[in-house]
Amino acid sequence: MKVLVAHNAYQQRGGEDAVVESEVAMLREAGHEVREYRRHNDELADMGKASAAADTMWSRRTTSDLRGLLAAWPADVVHVHNTFPLLSPSLYWAAASARVPVVQTLHNFRLLCPQAMLLREGRVCRDCVGRVPLPAVRHGCYRGSRAQTAVLAGMLVLHRGLGTWRRKVQRYVALNDFCRDEFVRGGLPAERIAVKPNFVNAPALPSPVERRGILFVGRLSPEKGIATLLSAAATLPPGSLHLAGDGPEAARVAETPGVLTLGNLATGAVADAMARAVAVVVPSIWPEAFGLVAVEAFAMATPVIASRIGALTAIVEDGVTGLHAVAGDTVDLAARLRWALEHPAEMARMGAAARARYESLYTPQRNLAQLLNIYEQAVVQGSEDFLR
Repeated sequence: MKVLVAHNAYQQRGGEDAVVESEVAMLREAGHEVREYRRHNDELADMGKASAAADTMWSRRTTSDLRGLLAAWPADVVHVHNTFPLLSPSLYWAAASARVPVVQTLHNFRLLCPQAMLLREGRVCRDCVGRVPLPAVRHGCYRGSRAQTAVLAGMLVLHRGLGTWRRKVQRYVALNDFCRDEFVRGGLPAERIAVKPNFVNAPALPSPVERRGILFVGRLSPEKGIATLLSAAATLPPGSLHLAGDGPEAARVAETPGVLTLGNLATGAVADAMARAVAVVVPSIWPEAFGLVAVEAFAMATPVIASRIGALTAIVEDGVTGLHAVAGDTVDLAARLRWALEHPAEMARMGAAARARYESLYTPQRNLAQLLNIYEQAVVQGSEDFLR
């Protein structure tokens, strides 16, 4: 197939950016022709606030660029990942004018919640789901700014009114059933939402080594449950908790006694660290749309101790591929971490089950077949939509 992949890259590289790169590489390795249309948030440094707000609503540049690309290279499908803020939903209209179907992966909850995480003041919040997002504006949910939140809320209201979400996207990709249900409650057409998880390219498993400690990998930020994790670490033997990553909570992590900080690790080093850990911990306090770190751990035969929230509840099976802990509950998380350290044989058994779960659900081969099927569904839906 000929696939045009569109993505607005983040200033700080994250899981979405990695997923885009992995999917592009997977498609190309399978013989499909892929071109990319990317914009980067670094562009915002040279834009005024008014221009940035206007582009968030409707980007004339994106519309022009995409029409030109599709005229010169008529793709079979446009696969969109992130449109915020520079690509904007005008991209969908440009694709429709070229009669090219659109697939949109739902990496976060931006279409339901201006802040994208269904989180406010450390608690899960669904006040704006399926409604005009005035609560988000009132609370300044996006970056603590009512003005910036109002721009996002306006974008959502505008494109709901135009019917963009219901008519200009032929297939949405939800990463699991939990997310699919959230988006249906929020108003997306259920019949246009397919479920496909992300995948991981697993390196070869290293020779068995003695596993030590609990590993956290990810952005050191409040929604990742860093405060809960550091409080729980105080009850563990010194040096039992290892943290890899960077972010706004990095200084707090560095000041916590008994915690080993690893900084940002390269992909290979992350896999090696996971293969040497008793477990990987994912203590998020927001309902993660997926949880790529958990699947990366599974690929290295490492069980996961995860918050019982969002997609993590489905990815990690309690007592089988890892353990669940109550999100934001220091006492409960600490108990799970101590149990894992004290029961290495049971954790090794869960690690073997985690690797088997990876092989059955999260390999590139399985993912490719699912993705191509979604593209085919989008093409069929597009042939119906474009006749209307």
